[in-house]
Parts: sequence; C-alpha cells; structure tokens
Amino acid sequence: MKIASWNINGIKARLENLLVWLEAARPDIVCLQEIKSVDEAFPGTAIEALGYHVETHGQKGFNGVAILSRNRPDDIMRGLPGDDTDEQARFIEASFSVKGGALRIACLYLPNGNPVDTEKYPYKLAWMERLQRHAASRMAFEEAFILAGDYNVIPGPEDCHDPASWAQDALFLPQTRQAYRRLLSIGLTDAVSANGDAAGRYTFWDYQAGAWPKNNGIRIDHMLLSPESADRLRSVAIDKDTRSWERPSDHVPVMCEIDYEFA
Repeated sequence: MKIASWNINGIKARLENLLVWLEAARPDIVCLQEIKSVDEAFPGTAIEALGYHVETHGQKGFNGVAILSRNRPDDIMRGLPGDDTDEQARFIEASFSVKGGALRIACLYLPNGNPVDTEKYPYKLAWMERLQRHAASRMAFEEAFILAGDYNVIPGPEDCHDPASWAQDALFLPQTRQAYRRLLSIGLTDAVSANGDAAGRYTFWDYQAGAWPKNNGIRIDHMLLSPESADRLRSVAIDKDTRSWERPSDHVPVMCEIDYEFA
C-alpha cells in the first residue's frame, strides 16, 4: 500500500498538478494539507473520477486538510481533540479496514508559529502538546497508526540548507524541536530518517530568492509511524520533481510503501 502526504498549497490552484500526480504515482491513500477551501467547494468530482473517495475538513481561504483513499474509510474524525475553542481546520483522521486488522491515519497541518513574539508561537506549542496527547492515546490501542502531514518543524540541522538562517524561526527554535522529539519519544518512527540518512532530503523550497534552483530547502513534511506500521515499512520516497512543474506547490509529496492491503 502506498500512503502519501502533500501540502498542496491551494487545491484550486494546484488541482491539475494533483490529478497528473495521482495518475502517475497511484497512491492508495493521500493526506493533503492547506487545501484552502471550504468543504462544499472542494473539487472532489475530478478526484473521484480517478477512483478516490474524498473526505475534507476545510476552512475558507486558508488551512484545511483532506484524505483521499481508494477505499471508503470506516470512520472519520475532524479536528484535533483537546481544545473545543480551536476553530482552525488542521486535523482529520480516518480508520480503514486492512487485512489482519485496522489502519488509522491522521492528516495534520501543524501551525507555523511565526512571528514568535506573538500569540502564534504559544498556539503552535500548545497544539503540539495536544497532538502528543492524542497520539499517545491512539498508540495505547497498539494498532497501526500513521501521523502524516506538514509539521512546520525542522527536526535537526541536517534538515535545512543553512541552519544559521533558521535559528530564530518558529520552525527551528529549540522549544519546537524539543516538542517534536517528545512526540517521537512515545514510540513513533520518522519514516524518512528510518529509511537512511535524511540529510539534504528536503520537502519544501520557498518561492522566493531562487530557493528551488539553489536547492535551499528544508524538511518539514513528515510521516510518523507507530511500531506496528514501522515494522511493515518497505520504502520511502520524496517526489521532489513536482517542485519543478508549472505553478507548483512549495512542498512536494512524501510517500511510504507499507506492507498493508485493504480488506
């Protein structure tokens, strides 16, 4: 089974690219972030024509997440638990029947946190704490569980072209990286790192200052696997060629091949 994550940076602007990529890559499940669309305006018909079921948790103009899947999920949860006042559409979770049991996949768009001297950074850290609590509750079931998405976290110096230039950014501050390590410490595996040296394997290149042709990238899109999923991991790929397409997203897809089959 191929499971992918892609911050699409606006589904309407990037729909044609998504459709071309879906036909070429043929993933079984796709987690999309930053769809920037309300649910009723999401262009699901074109995606469904390629054989995908579509579930969204949208928001007008920004944020928004979606899960595309070859099989219909058994259940869907929208919104990250732990704060009933949080109205930002950043989390959707689905459970699928697979041979031998169940597979639960969460798609997330973690807050950016900049500028750090505003309320945005405490919100980011609080969101990460909620994410850790929720992930730990899922891990307690000892079932296959995958947390995929745009984390807006640069895990270490090897995950950016110039660590010094990111030193004061919310994506790379020590508190951010510590929160990410605490998330991993509950037993989750970073799929890209587990598949070999992650140095230079970027997933984001800014539109500004020639970042893409200079390969001035960062790795902020991650797929974290429970032990039950990590044991079945076969391969990981970062589809960086999509960054060179016309009207590209500034992120590229990350895709894992995992030894599962839909039931």
